[in-house]
Amino acid sequence: MTKIKLYDLTAANEQQRFSPYCWRIHMALKHKRLPFETVPIRFTDKEFLEFSGQGLVPVLVDGEQTIFDSWRIAEYLEQAYPDAPSLFRSPDGKRHARFIKHWTESLHPMVSRMIIRDVYDEIHEKDKSYFRESREQRLGKTLEDAAADREDTRKKFTAALSPLRLAVAEEPFLCGDHPGFADYIVFGMFQWSRCSSPFPIILAEDTLAVWQKRMLDLYAGYAASFPTAGQGK
Repeated sequence: MTKIKLYDLTAANEQQRFSPYCWRIHMALKHKRLPFETVPIRFTDKEFLEFSGQGLVPVLVDGEQTIFDSWRIAEYLEQAYPDAPSLFRSPDGKRHARFIKHWTESLHPMVSRMIIRDVYDEIHEKDKSYFRESREQRLGKTLEDAAADREDTRKKFTAALSPLRLAVAEEPFLCGDHPGFADYIVFGMFQWSRCSSPFPIILAEDTLAVWQKRMLDLYAGYAASFPTAGQGK
C-alpha cells in the first residue's frame, strides 16, 4: 500500500502540530488504520501547496488522488477504504457528524480569542508578520487585545460546551461506545489549544477533561505524544 501523505500545519518546532482541521484527519487516519506520513507546512509555505489548487491545509495525497478540506478528506477516506473501520457508520452518523462540524466551528472564534497571542509565540519567525497582519485584520483588533479578556471568554466557552458535557456523561464518546469522526472534529479544537497555548480552555475540574484524556489515550496515546506549547523550541 502506498503511504498516504498529509500536509499539516506546524509551529516553529516541526513536531508541534496545532491545526484543528488537520487533527481531524490525523485521528481519522489512525481510526481507519491507514499508514501515513506528514509533511510539515508553515503559514507562509503556500508554494508547497500549489499542486492542490489552493493554499490551505489539510491536504491529503493518496497515490494519484489529491484532496483538500477536512470534511472532503473524511468522505474520501470512507469511500476509498470501505473495509477499514467506518468514520460515520451510517448515513445518519454522517449527518450527525456534519451537525457537530457546524456546531464546533461556531465555537472556534472563542477558542481563537483565548489562544491567538500564544499561537503567535509558537510559530516560526518567518510566519509572524503574516500571522499578525492577517489575524488582526480578521479580528479588527490586536492579538493582545483579543486575548485580554480570555478569562471571561473561557466562562462563555465553558457554558457553550454544555451539550458536549451532557453527551459524554452518558456514553464514552459522542459516537457511542467507540469514537467516530464527530469525536475527532471536536477533539481537533481541543488539540489546537493544547498544542499551541499554555492557557487551558477548560479547567482541570471540568468533567470534559475526562473525555479529552480518553481521546488523548486513543491509538496508544498518539495525540498525547505531540509537543505542546513551549516544548522542543
